[in-house]
Amino acid sequence: MEIRNLITFVHVAELNSFTKAAKLLGYSQSTISFQIKQLETELNCLLFERINHTITLTEKGREVLEYAQKVSHLTEEFKQNISDPHDISGHIHIVTPDSICEMMMTRNYADFYQKYPNISLKFSSADTDDMFRILNHNEADVIFTLDNHVYHQDYIIAKEERISTHFVTGAASPLADKKNLRIEDIIEYPFILTEKKVGYRRLFDEALAKMSYELQPVLEIGRTDIITSALEHGKSISFLPDFVTNRMVSEGKLVYLDVVDFEVDIWKQLIYHRNKWISRHFHAFIQYVMEHEFDS
Repeated sequence: MEIRNLITFVHVAELNSFTKAAKLLGYSQSTISFQIKQLETELNCLLFERINHTITLTEKGREVLEYAQKVSHLTEEFKQNISDPHDISGHIHIVTPDSICEMMMTRNYADFYQKYPNISLKFSSADTDDMFRILNHNEADVIFTLDNHVYHQDYIIAKEERISTHFVTGAASPLADKKNLRIEDIIEYPFILTEKKVGYRRLFDEALAKMSYELQPVLEIGRTDIITSALEHGKSISFLPDFVTNRMVSEGKLVYLDVVDFEVDIWKQLIYHRNKWISRHFHAFIQYVMEHEFDS
């Protein structure tokens, strides 16, 4: 039995796709199909049910997957143990909200690259539900959430932090110096917000709905840097995490509004799947982020 066939089977099963596995492994789809067929012949069992261009693991396939994952992890561990311990290299796919992606790229990427020049990073953005779907299909190594506090037995929370948030506006806004504001005092002003139903924007809308309010923002966009830039030169308001706005507030370009009757519980969490194999390069990334990113 060839180890590469088992590794191919693991990727097909985790990605739930022959096409995605072929792309990830750099094989043609026909090669992937041949390797799976070869493995099925050797094991004398059907690993996947193929119906209308979709695949589903059979009961025997799920049993084989547990063993194949162990073989795959042991193979990677063997390769790393006989390699130079100072040569930490590999690829990591991170899925984040747009605001965290911006922060990591602008504040930390250069330093991380200097420490680990042979670790390549890929950033993608998604909403919370899609993040967990991607993580469950092993299409990403780790996710950041900016949402409700998440806990589930299938996931490891490597780091978490409750996030402070504020209504924020430009320093020249007529509301900038007001104290003890209430939602009713600001609701008629133009709002610029992140995308509807995504992460903390969803929590924000739900909290407003409980107070019988609904906002129609003049602009919705995932890029928080564009939002803060637009706020600086106008009278618009936004609702953003402090780590996005604190620099511009300290520079006097933006102002936190003193709104006393509104609060949303938002958590930033670094999460990976409990079954994720901790390679040297993945461990290095997790340690770096734990030591740096959550200092914001």
